[in-house]
Amino acid sequence: MKALILAGALSLVFAGGASALTCKEDSDAKKLAGAARTSHMKKYETDAKAKCEADSAAKKLAGAAKTSHMKKCVADAVGS
Repeated sequence: MKALILAGALSLVFAGGASALTCKEDSDAKKLAGAARTSHMKKYETDAKAKCEADSAAKKLAGAAKTSHMKKCVADAVGS
């Protein structure tokens, strides 16, 4: 039983770490440049804003707390 729980926990750790690329890292990995990179970054930032907005709403943030959360969340996703 302990081995099963340990295996499940390890699989979650490794699966989460593999897909946690920021937009900038993803662009570099795909070797995008110029207009393709700009388009990719803009789309990724738009998607990040939507995800962060939903997260802010779920946490019931408002005012300065929401603004701060949105700024940090988007910066973390895009990878300034």
